Order: sequence, then C-alpha cells, then structure tokens
Amino acid sequence: MLSPEVLHALRNLPLAARQAVEGFLHGQHHSRQRGAGLEFSQYRPYQPGDDLRRLDWRLAARSDRYYLRESEVEASLTVHLLLDATASMNHQDDNGLAKLDYARLLLAALAYLARQQGDAVGLTVLHASGHQHVPPRADTRQLPRLFHALEQTTAAGRFPAPADLQSLTARAQKRLLVCVSDLYEEESEIRGLLARLRATGAEVLLLHVLAGNELRFTYRGALTFEDLETGRTVQLNADQQRAGWLSRQQQWLRETATAARRQGFDYHLLDTAEPLDQALRVFLQRRQAAL
Repeated sequence: MLSPEVLHALRNLPLAARQAVEGFLHGQHHSRQRGAGLEFSQYRPYQPGDDLRRLDWRLAARSDRYYLRESEVEASLTVHLLLDATASMNHQDDNGLAKLDYARLLLAALAYLARQQGDAVGLTVLHASGHQHVPPRADTRQLPRLFHALEQTTAAGRFPAPADLQSLTARAQKRLLVCVSDLYEEESEIRGLLARLRATGAEVLLLHVLAGNELRFTYRGALTFEDLETGRTVQLNADQQRAGWLSRQQQWLRETATAARRQGFDYHLLDTAEPLDQALRVFLQRRQAAL
C-alpha cells in the first residue's frame, strides 16, 4: 500500500483514490445476491413472466427444456460521506501532511471503492457556516463531482451550530454514514450530530483521524501551542510534559471510543502516518453488515 504522503504528493485526487483502492480489492470477498448481473452463477427452470432475454436458447435446443441463466450482482446501498472541515483539521504531522489532506485522500478512496461496489455515494462537508452537500447518486458523473468537492474543501472555523445541520437528519433507507473527524469538540457537538443521524436509522462508521505527532507527542523543547479553532495559546516544555500528555491522551481516547460505541457507532482510530488499507477494510466490513 502506498503511504498517504506519497498519495498526497501525486497532487491528483482521482489518481490517488484509484491507486489506493486498485490493489486492495484483489481477493476481497464481495457481498452478492442473485439477480441479472454479468457474472454467471447457475441455471434455474423458466417460469411464466421471466425475462426471455435471459433464456439459454442453446441449452433449450439441446435438451428441449427451458432454463434461465442466473447471475450474481453485488448488493448496493447508499453511502453518505461526512467530512469535518473545521480548523483543527489543518494540523500537520511532522511530514507536512495535514489531517485534512489525509481525510480527503481517505474519503476519495472510499467514494471510489463504494462506486466499485455499485453503491450510491454522497458527500457532506461540515464547516463553520453550515455544510456543503453533494446528494447521493450512482451515475457515472458522481465520482468527478465528489472529487471536485473534496479538492475545493478548506478547513476553517468551528463546528456548525445544530440549527444549521437539521437537513442532514432526513431519514434514508439502507444508508451507511461514514464520518471522518479528529473529534476536537467543545461540548460533544460532533457526536451529538452523529447520534441524531443514528436515530434516523443510519449505520454510523466513525473514523477518528489524528496525526502521528499528536498520537506520539514527538515535539521537543520549549514550544508555544495554538488552538487552531479558538486562537488560544499555551507555552510549555515538550520534554517535561510528554509523559503527562500521553497519559491524558490515552485516557481521552479510551473514553471517546467507549462513548462512541455506547452510542451505537462503529468507531476506529486512524493515524495519518499509516496507509489507508485499515480504513478501506473496515469500510467493506461495515458495508457488508449494513446490507
């Protein structure tokens, strides 16, 4: 698997998404159902009302019996991608890759993978003034729409107010919602939104994205840290604070994971320094469970 840093360096989101997914799908077991797809499965006797175009006329000529060729088609659903584009997502790892860069790569790859599975895919970008929405579709022009929206996304401000997000809670059948966020919030506003969406019947896959230097606190010496959303600053000695930081962070991550799973979310922590394969695998597993 190519690293996120290499994929980002391509500066071509459609190509990066295809490269990330291309090798991953090989050997994967897809969820399938009987239907009129392209891959032959078996024969079954003709019944009145069946589509005669699926009748095997050669077999009928040889045996004087009428059989239809049954195929396998992949089951599909609606996948709704949700991107946290608040200012904290601008935080960069030591390699210069921002959490927003990683999130864009990840969501582009998930969109590509979902279309490969035959799903309708949509995208909502959450930002300070509300949200940008690309309605779910399954047509051939949807991926370029999604890639363009992701490429144009910038991170700024704080999480939007609940009143600005009411339209997101519309009920949809067979919907899998995938949220990518760093979960930096003041009063659980992100998880509050996901809980409301979960209450509409959506299956929620929460991908918690943090940079490697956040997870491992790789900073050295005396530094000034700035909150990207509030502008508040704090001065500290990284070497002196490392043990306490890591201890408090691990406690926060445990509490976050426990709370998310208690709310019915499928929660996974992702490191921006790691390839996308874990998230793609988790997505396929959750997709199969949602069908």
